[in-house]
Amino acid sequence: MHRSVGLTAAGVLLMAAMFASAPRGEATAPAADTRLYELRVYYAAPGKLEALHARFRNHTLKLFEKHGLSNGGYFVPAGDNPQRKLVYWITAPSKAARDKSFADFLQDPQWKAVVAETEKDGKLVERIESTFLQLTDYSPPVKLERADPPRVFELRTYTATPGNLGALNDRFRNHTLKLFTRHGITNIAYWNLLPDQPKADRMLIYLLAHKSIEAARKSFEAFRNDPDWIAARKASEEKAGGSLTEPKGGVVSEFLLPTDYSPLR
Repeated sequence: MHRSVGLTAAGVLLMAAMFASAPRGEATAPAADTRLYELRVYYAAPGKLEALHARFRNHTLKLFEKHGLSNGGYFVPAGDNPQRKLVYWITAPSKAARDKSFADFLQDPQWKAVVAETEKDGKLVERIESTFLQLTDYSPPVKLERADPPRVFELRTYTATPGNLGALNDRFRNHTLKLFTRHGITNIAYWNLLPDQPKADRMLIYLLAHKSIEAARKSFEAFRNDPDWIAARKASEEKAGGSLTEPKGGVVSEFLLPTDYSPLR
């Protein structure tokens, strides 16, 4: 004999509540990216930049991933590189997770063997700079896409005038990102510094992508002449009582080219 099983009154009410609370046809907002980002700049020893690239290409990226450090973009300056710079970022779930992962990475016997082999004729790196970052609430999701041909990237560092980092972030959030897109500039990531670092209350660092350096210059010329930008800048500066960035050294731009082993190109 076949017997049907009915829902209890409580079950019916529960299902009704679930359907009522779920927005129809509305996508769920993605979770905020709360990871720690670490921007690292290496200055290779004279004559050692290619050997440093080979070590990252063949060993370092894999060992980072082994120890829970996710690779981001890897770049060198466009044009001449007299300082023999390599610029890259890695991510970790938190600062504590990063510290543990990096300590484990440095103690890995495989990494120690790589260092011993690659530095038989001297160290590959003269100096390292490290900055800990967190994505702003208006940054687009960071996508590690490899374009063909590779794009030109632009790392821009802004130092806000005292007390005006919030206003600077507001202007980017409400105006600048949309206007960049309007003029053919691709927004990659926007960061503020993690607290307890020098100038953490004044710095905005962000990364853009362009088809070429010439395309970047044309896009920025059009952006700066856009009436909407002129109005947004005027309104924000009138409210703040002056420029939102330091007049000297407040805006620093560097064009970068992705390495052949960069996950972002």
